[in-house]
Amino acid sequence: MTELVPDVLSDVFEQVEVRGMLTGGFAVRGPWVARGTVTRPFKLIALVAGSASVIVDGPGGPQGPVDLAAGDVVLLNHRTHLEVRGGGPGVAQTLLPEPSFDSMALAAADASRDDILIGGWIQVSPAGEAMLGAVLPGLVHVQAARPAADRLASLVGGLFDEASSGRLGSAFALRQHGQLLLLEVLRSYLEQEQPPTGWLRLLADEPLAPALRLIHAEPGRPWGLVELARAAGMSRTSFAERFRTVAGVPPLAYVSRWRMLLAERALRDPDVRIGALAAELGYGSDSAFSTAFKREVGESPARYRRRVRSAA
Repeated sequence: MTELVPDVLSDVFEQVEVRGMLTGGFAVRGPWVARGTVTRPFKLIALVAGSASVIVDGPGGPQGPVDLAAGDVVLLNHRTHLEVRGGGPGVAQTLLPEPSFDSMALAAADASRDDILIGGWIQVSPAGEAMLGAVLPGLVHVQAARPAADRLASLVGGLFDEASSGRLGSAFALRQHGQLLLLEVLRSYLEQEQPPTGWLRLLADEPLAPALRLIHAEPGRPWGLVELARAAGMSRTSFAERFRTVAGVPPLAYVSRWRMLLAERALRDPDVRIGALAAELGYGSDSAFSTAFKREVGESPARYRRRVRSAA
């Protein structure tokens, strides 16, 4: 079974600030159709009960129909239009999105007779949007019936229970469920597909995991190829070749990119001094850090901080 490196994945989730948000849902009996524009980069659809089919459009053209069974989850990556149908043959009623989501409307749903669908979106930082967008296809369908997705159906059920309960703290619980749901989607996706070269494939590469853990544990250390290769039990040449093949970048370029991801988040805190951050991340001077940051991010640390604070 393909496993993501757990501690490194936690680092990535924390730095790109993954949050799951529930934005809608319905329970309906009989033929139905719901369609609309997708306005968020990453949209989640979970079918709690019944059956449905999904068609999406976006860069690269339309995809689908994709048939969903109870417990299935669909993750949309930068799609522009969505259509979901269910309820069998006949004249379909059109379901229109409500201006606000009334979670208690789901409380009376009958899972044995109704189609029950909930939807939301995954919020990440701009860096996280670029990372996820580059490694995932436009539509990821994870089937709850597959062995790799054995936890998915229970997570979907838990999400529905929180959404329809109206209990104290349900908004916080839904955010946690959203994170767990994304994690299971990524795990199951790796079981079903070979991801393209990039960070997600790197996180699932067992031989490189020891070196990856070192990089994430001590990002400011002056890492060299020999030391990282030794941790992975490889020669310097074999390690460098495998890392580039899996991640798409050389090992030390990955070290630099990870440092800059840490820096982007840290710079959003007005109390963090640029000089102290530079030293913490292994740079001998402010100018060296600034040069590296501008090369990776496209602007200086000071300008990035001003822009982010202004946007906030």
